[in-house]
Amino acid sequence: MDFVKRTIELAMKNVEEGGRPFATVIARDGEIIAESPNRVAQTSDPTAHAEILAVREACKKLGTEHLTDCDIYILASPRPMCLGSLYYCSPRRVIYITTREDYAPFYKDDRKYFELDTFYAEFAKPIGERRLPMIQQKDEGAIKVYQRWKDLNAR
Repeated sequence: MDFVKRTIELAMKNVEEGGRPFATVIARDGEIIAESPNRVAQTSDPTAHAEILAVREACKKLGTEHLTDCDIYILASPRPMCLGSLYYCSPRRVIYITTREDYAPFYKDDRKYFELDTFYAEFAKPIGERRLPMIQQKDEGAIKVYQRWKDLNAR
């Protein structure tokens, strides 16, 4: 099976149905384990990106949070949230079909604090200098959660 073409087909079908132009296919040993288009527009869920949905499906199907023996095909080079999820599930490799620079003339995101052109520089700033207002409200009870986790999971 041509996983690149399948990824493109999923994305095109999603666009035809009113969705956004992104899709993901996860394969292992020549077979599709999971696939999904971006479902943000259809679900009003800003986390319903194709990579996130496909990773969730694959992990559930395989009973693991690690996709180390899988290849993940994505229509476009991953954005920050999806890139984080890809690092976290650690696939064998990620194959992206196009880049943000390639599709920029045709697609622009419209988020208040998020523009692809500036996001990585924004993320690198100290928290207090970022555009997204963030404050820390310390509570000693928070660390107890991590201490308890360590107690229960010490090896």
